[in-house]
Amino acid sequence: MTLLDTVRPSSRDGDVTVLVTGAGTFGASGIIKAIRRADAFDAHIVGVDTDPDAYGFSLVDTAETVPAGDADAFVSELRSVARRENADVIFPLNAADVEALSEAKPAFEREGIEVMAVPPQSLSITRDKGRLYDELVKQAHPMAPEFYRASSFDEFLDAVHALGYPDRRVCFKPPVSNDRRCFRVVDPDMDRFNALLNQKPDSTVTTLDDVLPVLRETAQFPELIVMEYLPGEEYTVDALVRDDETPVLVSRSHAATCDDSSFVGTVEKNPELLGDAHELCSLFGLEYNATFRFKYTADGRPKLVDIHPRISRSVTASVGAGANIPALSVQYAMDRELPELDIEWGTHVTRDWQDVFYGPNTDPTTI
Repeated sequence: MTLLDTVRPSSRDGDVTVLVTGAGTFGASGIIKAIRRADAFDAHIVGVDTDPDAYGFSLVDTAETVPAGDADAFVSELRSVARRENADVIFPLNAADVEALSEAKPAFEREGIEVMAVPPQSLSITRDKGRLYDELVKQAHPMAPEFYRASSFDEFLDAVHALGYPDRRVCFKPPVSNDRRCFRVVDPDMDRFNALLNQKPDSTVTTLDDVLPVLRETAQFPELIVMEYLPGEEYTVDALVRDDETPVLVSRSHAATCDDSSFVGTVEKNPELLGDAHELCSLFGLEYNATFRFKYTADGRPKLVDIHPRISRSVTASVGAGANIPALSVQYAMDRELPELDIEWGTHVTRDWQDVFYGPNTDPTTI
């Protein structure tokens, strides 16, 4: 028996063909399983990925390889798969896929295929942290963190000191980046000996002495966002944004995150952040899935760290608490009425790896 046999529902009201891109991304397994658990429809799931051994292929009905989302041939290849499989909905999981599909959305919709992606204008603001923070400042929004743009070595050094270094830690990252990649915390009190022997080589914490020689010697200085360090608790708000309707919003705290593939957290009702997320959905014209990440300052004020205009890889936390956002998103895409939700606030969640086994003559299986 494959894992697919264990999660496939026995009956539903109607069939919907969902094409999921990024079947091999972290979190794809939980999202696919959540779609299978839909109460309103029976899902036929087509999974695509660049990797022929994508682990999510063990969970879908049909698997296809396609070019990467930022490749020229991605949209045309995906359209071919969608036509061949009679896809009703395209559900992108990768950032690059969202960008390509946002632009191509009208072409797919002319063929009767709904694309679950935000409008291009919303995407251009939310994916660029500099533009996102600039817009918050323009709106005098209290969620805006203290930040500076830096496009030269001197600007970077000025920004670091303007934010209080070395009395305060500061952070920096490129304005356009995926998740926590390229994010660094500059800590004047970092224990370099401990970091050398006891921490992973990819630790985000560094020192200014380690950073400056690298930035000084670079041939072309990268554009960077230098921002205040936020030491308080971290929260995520999962959102399903519906045109002219109240969005579905679930807030949750993070106790621990490891390698972006494991996490520990709790689904907590945080009225302040739920209200802010609702306001931001409207402010930035979002639709379908969005993930808001907030962190608190030392004195207890929440700040917006970023908005990912796609579904969270850890959205299964919300699913486990009674808000099956992946399935509800498909339901909304099919223009079906959504049910009232009964969220079990206080649900604690842990997530870890899943192993998939590829036998030489058998279908993929898992334990």
